[in-house]
Amino acid sequence: MRMGSLGAAAVLALAAASTALAAPGPAPASASASAGPDPAKDARSRPHPEAKHAEEPQAAPPPDSPAPDDFAPCDDAETAPALTGSLCARFQAPLSPENPDLGQVELFVRKFPAEGRAKGQAWLIAGGPGESGASLYPFLDPLRTAFAGYDLIVPDHRGSGLSTRLCPDQEAADSPGGYALEGKEAAACLALVQAKGARAQAFTISNAARDLSALMARYKGGGRTVLYGVSYGTQLVLRTLVVAPPAKLDAVVLDSLAPPEGDNDWDVSHRPAIADAVGRKVLAECDAWADCHTQLGGSALKTAEWVASDPKRAAAFPDRKPKPFLGALLDDPEARTLIPDVVVGARDGKPEAIDKAKARLEAVDQRLAAYPQARLSVPLAALIDASENDARPDLTRKQADAETKDLIFTASAPGWLAGWAAGAYPRDDVFGKTPAKLPPTLVLQGDLDARTPYEGAMARLDQLKGAGKVSLVTVKGGANGLLMTQPDCFTASVGLFIDKRRAPPATCGG
Repeated sequence: MRMGSLGAAAVLALAAASTALAAPGPAPASASASAGPDPAKDARSRPHPEAKHAEEPQAAPPPDSPAPDDFAPCDDAETAPALTGSLCARFQAPLSPENPDLGQVELFVRKFPAEGRAKGQAWLIAGGPGESGASLYPFLDPLRTAFAGYDLIVPDHRGSGLSTRLCPDQEAADSPGGYALEGKEAAACLALVQAKGARAQAFTISNAARDLSALMARYKGGGRTVLYGVSYGTQLVLRTLVVAPPAKLDAVVLDSLAPPEGDNDWDVSHRPAIADAVGRKVLAECDAWADCHTQLGGSALKTAEWVASDPKRAAAFPDRKPKPFLGALLDDPEARTLIPDVVVGARDGKPEAIDKAKARLEAVDQRLAAYPQARLSVPLAALIDASENDARPDLTRKQADAETKDLIFTASAPGWLAGWAAGAYPRDDVFGKTPAKLPPTLVLQGDLDARTPYEGAMARLDQLKGAGKVSLVTVKGGANGLLMTQPDCFTASVGLFIDKRRAPPATCGG
């Protein structure tokens, strides 16, 4: 669930993709093999804490020396402007609290220190599942504005980024596909997950929640402690407050709130229908606006239905798939404004508007180019969604495709989970539970969110209200991930909530 920024076409193309055991090196400087240091080489240049010869005697460290898992200047801090001055740490946590013989996972965490004396810590939890903390790096400016004066601390979930990966070899930095998968790597990782070994079965939301609580305890600082989660990150934050509440927590910010666990209307199997409902609202707004209606020469809804279902018009779209392309435009407000032009261009056989929209989506993706480890971990996403976020695990790809027949917009279809569902882990006894107690909490929700829909968020909000004081900001026209898609509303609302400790206005944008 960003609940993922990955569009349907990309998800289907990477459905057999996988994650790996990331080498313990720093964040690479660039996605380009010809620019900046090689991430695999950087990873190897820093010895792994276990890469010592057993027979080699180790001198005891001086009494005042830093611990091995203390924050220290990041190896890559000067390779990308956003990383300048950042500090990195690597923390060892149990792979499975119930089975200590399985060993440990290594958790990567990066700190962006505040200027001057910090007011406290803001822990920033990325979405997904499968997105690493690096997906937040391009948005440090609005984060620094919203959490002014706070140290920003960004961990990579287990299975993502530079933390220990779900698959041990196939997506290492120096593997054939790098952090992505290539060739036979996908099948090898899929087989590992489907085997349901104890190691793979330990990559659960609850264990990731225990990781987060352990990190917050290990690296606690003075002042206030704030916990922020976006999209799937809200699910992980709330799970943390159920299974391992941090000893000190002063405020929570939930951006694009995930629907209730176990819900049968807003789970991932209904994601295409959710996207279509939001898309039809956008078309209805076009029909209500005289200029837009005139541009379409009639009903925007009828025209879009025809374009999405006509095989000849499909040829103008990437991969000849208009529905996932139109669905992807919903996730970015600027791209969303291009939908009427795209529909008209497809109808009239003029590809310029489609090319412009495609360029916009590519520009959005390009924001992460400096951080190859930011790529969504498809196997982790598939394992968690299949295990905890799918209300219809028996839905086949054929059935899922049939459900999209009359849709105009689609998102990542549930059919892509079919192969991974065989490796799903059982839900634990905290699944669906609500935290017993919440500190002051702010929920920001867009009313045009095609990933974590507004109605689902309101259902989850109703569950939370009995646990503490919860304030809601509805962002008019807001998409998923308001930090990324509506930064002005985000910074104004969060800044007031954190700095002034007041509930912001109930609505923003429009």
